[in-house]
Formats: sequence, C-alpha cells, structure tokens
Amino acid sequence: VEHPRRNAFYSVSGFGPFGEHAVNASWVAVQELEKLGLRDDVDLHVYEVPVEYQTVQRLIPALWKKHSPQLVVHVGVSGMATTVTLEKCGHNVGYKGLDNCRFCPGSQCCVEGGPECIDSIIDMDTVCKRVSALGLDVTVTISKDAGRYGMAGMDGEKRFISLCLFPPCSATRPARF
Repeated sequence: VEHPRRNAFYSVSGFGPFGEHAVNASWVAVQELEKLGLRDDVDLHVYEVPVEYQTVQRLIPALWKKHSPQLVVHVGVSGMATTVTLEKCGHNVGYKGLDNCRFCPGSQCCVEGGPECIDSIIDMDTVCKRVSALGLDVTVTISKDAGRYGMAGMDGEKRFISLCLFPPCSATRPARF
C-alpha cells in the first residue's frame, strides 16, 4: 500500500566531470546543499548526472516518472560564468559539443520533436532580487541562453526545469554555500 507523500519532493542535480573540469563545481555545490539541507517539510534528493547525452535522455525522464518532484533544479558549470547564473529557459537546438562518450546528437537537438525552447515557471527575476537582498557574498545574474545541456531536464510531458550555472571551482573560488 502506497502512502501519500507528506513532504514536498525536490530534485537537485549537478553534473559530473567533463573536459577540463576534473571536479565539477555544480556537483560540489549540490553536495553542499545536501549537507545543509532544506526545511523539514522538504525531501531533498540529489543526483550526479553524467555529461552524456544518451544517459541524460534516459535518466532525467525516469527520475520525473519515479518521483513526480514539485521542483527540479539542474546545476551546471560554465567556464564563461563569473557569477551564479539563473537560466530563464532551456534550448533544444544547437547541441554541437561532444559529451564524455564522444557523442553528439546528429540532429543537434536534445529532445527529438521537442519544442525549441521551454521557459522555467520559476520567476527568476524575483529569485535574483531576493538572493541579492540577502547581502550574501555572491553575485546572481539572469540569462536566457542556457548551455546546451539545459534542455536535457525536460521530460515527455514538457514540464519545467530550472538551471543554475556556477563558475568553475578553483583554489581561490571553492564551491560552497
């Protein structure tokens, strides 16, 4: 007998190593979030997602189906980012880079037949303002040009995702909250 879920279910994923990122700042940040935890009424589940198109295309929809989360956040790393970047949308076209298996979709689409772009239902402008108002030693910005792994979180029902990008880890910039 299944019992109804009493707590909200949040899924937060970081990506595994790729390219020159032997330690992916996104996964480190997600692990830190797991250590800190959230409110008592939130079941937080974290996942390290391999930087592999085909694995992502199987894994993310399976997680949606298994858990029906109320919130999904994919945390990525960008060598171009100098701030924590909140993405307003994920794109389905323009996937040209090889993944860790040296694979790239021939169609350059992440989800065949999917929409060109999906917008997060989260008001990222408000999130950015609220985080900035906290006076933390972190700069948060907004983008509408997510890296080309962001669309991977869309499932067959075209539900939303949210993507946050972190600058890479370094000796002078550790990934911690």
